[in-house]
Amino acid sequence: MDDEVDKVDVNINFIPCMTWVRRGVAKPEPERVKLTEEELAEVIKQTKVKLEDEGGVDEEEDDVEADNDNNQHEANGDKNAPGITTINGANSEKTDKQIADEYGLDDYDDEVDEQSASKLFGLGDLTVYSNPKEDPYLEGGFGEDEEEDLEDFKIRGTDNLLLTGHVIGDSATLEVYIYNDVEDALYVHHDILLPSLPLALEWLSFDPESEKKGNLVAVGSMQSEIQVWDLDLVDCLEPAFTLGRKGSKKKGIPRIGHKDAVLALSWNAGVEHVMASGSVDQTVILWDLNQKTEASKLKYHKEKVQGLSWHPLDPHTLATGCCDKFVRVADCRSTDSYKKWRTTGEVERVVWNHFNPYQVFASTDAGTIHAIDVRAEKPLWQLSAHTEGVTGLTLSSQCPGCLISSSSDKCLRVWDVSGDQPSFVMEQHLKLGVLQTVVGCPDAPFVVGLGGDNQENNFKVFDIRESAQVRQRFGSRKLENPLQTADFGHSTADEAEQKEMETDVAAEVLQSMSISATGEPTSTSSSSQPSSKPAIGGGAASKFKKDKKKKKKKTNF
Repeated sequence: MDDEVDKVDVNINFIPCMTWVRRGVAKPEPERVKLTEEELAEVIKQTKVKLEDEGGVDEEEDDVEADNDNNQHEANGDKNAPGITTINGANSEKTDKQIADEYGLDDYDDEVDEQSASKLFGLGDLTVYSNPKEDPYLEGGFGEDEEEDLEDFKIRGTDNLLLTGHVIGDSATLEVYIYNDVEDALYVHHDILLPSLPLALEWLSFDPESEKKGNLVAVGSMQSEIQVWDLDLVDCLEPAFTLGRKGSKKKGIPRIGHKDAVLALSWNAGVEHVMASGSVDQTVILWDLNQKTEASKLKYHKEKVQGLSWHPLDPHTLATGCCDKFVRVADCRSTDSYKKWRTTGEVERVVWNHFNPYQVFASTDAGTIHAIDVRAEKPLWQLSAHTEGVTGLTLSSQCPGCLISSSSDKCLRVWDVSGDQPSFVMEQHLKLGVLQTVVGCPDAPFVVGLGGDNQENNFKVFDIRESAQVRQRFGSRKLENPLQTADFGHSTADEAEQKEMETDVAAEVLQSMSISATGEPTSTSSSSQPSSKPAIGGGAASKFKKDKKKKKKKTNF
């Protein structure tokens, strides 16, 4: 039975978490980490030693526990104690020679060490040769003349980065996509091998090692430590730094941070050196990124904490969502000052309404969404949004009242929450499987990224203006920008659509014209009038509707 539990389904392929990076933050030309052959060999050696040390400690502890169990069994006269064999109803201990013959201990030293490789994630297990040319299993691909598309490697000021945690079988990676709304480009720029299944991603524009703003991502995973990676470095083997540390009673090393998996992360843009993390261990830790240590710990949650969100305008206020079915809003200047509201299920996500500083939204595993006014004692309203748990919740960065939800029922739905009661706008089945997350782009107010568990299609960037219902409901609504993200360039979505339509008409007219041998322009069609086919305008939506798309393939650099 244990062997069946330990087996990993090689068909697993899903996106559990994602987050966006604002335009203009990433370095135009990210730096490559280039190690010499000697440096890489040393990294491999150190990683192997570390894994062996960890395995040795575990084995030593297991041996101690086994000895204690044997002593206890013998003291109790247990006939089934390990090391004691029952023969014909009589107890008799095996001799040393019998044990050696049974387990082949005489030939133990002759076994090949490589056959006992560790199954843990780690560079030391994945890499044997510091020089790939020496690996007999790899053929080609290492020529000196290998060409690289430097243009795609560069990051433009109009590019967003979209970060996704990707799990395939027993491997986990952080994939860094380039998304350009203007050029309709989407491709993998680079990826990072992760040591454990990612559960939460949080971008932060703060680097404690530099006076300039940074471009980093914190990764919460099945491990208790939080790794923080520098997104401006490509091919790096280790995180920029790690928050938390496992303790060891034997070595007298105290634990720092969480005791279990990290489910939620939220960076405080108002106080940039502070980040919050929520865990299975039922605590929320506020981290001082400058010192890389705990600043304080909130211990009043009664279950797992899987939703966190700092207030966009008040840097002392933190909203938390807990599996005890309560939403809490805390004043983090004190470790025990908070208000709470009960919901209909385990809270999955919490999102502040940046258009209304007193309002926070929460989604639950019961398929409901709740709106909470922090000045009131009870939630403002409760919405039965989906038939299964609401796994993702995001509010448009610039369109007031445009709330998007994703669910285990495989549907994405759009709601208008600008009034006293929410109203349904549209739903979309994107064929991504069970939806794990939805996150809105900060600079393109109608674009969202979604992740699911469909093995063949589990990731999509989607402009909700592809829906006529969305254009009808939000097209004339005046856009606002309280988060100070990139300017959309138009006051409304309809205005953007009109501009795009004019551009498309002009393009069609030019395409219908040709230059004759006499130098006179002639029409290639029977009519000089543009096509009557309606054009869909406004950034990404217009391009998604075109017949000929220019999506780039997923490419690693």
